[in-house]
Amino acid sequence: MLHHRVRDHLCLVALTKAPITYQALAKALALRPPNTILQLTEALEHLIHEDASAGRPLIAALVISKARGGLPALGFFECAQRAGVFHGDAAGAQATAFYETERDRAIGFWRSAPTD
Repeated sequence: MLHHRVRDHLCLVALTKAPITYQALAKALALRPPNTILQLTEALEHLIHEDASAGRPLIAALVISKARGGLPALGFFECAQRAGVFHGDAAGAQATAFYETERDRAIGFWRSAPTD
């Protein structure tokens, strides 16, 4: 399933300690149109819910939007709200603080996590 491939690749991204863009991740996974980014965001949302349910840092925090100045797309924050791990304005300062904390937690956790 795509979400397993996404998690495996993001574990490698965590080793670099730098986020990856949605577009670069789609390319790295050789996703094909139509709806390439939609396929990716659905997989990322699945991972957000898995990680939140397990009490783990959100590996999806390693994926950012070029258009949002180094932040994930608004959908990341909205999904994190639905998963019960983010409480605030998805477009405000709380989102930026949540993202920075979650990104750092994800890098620390997932760079040493075994992949299946």
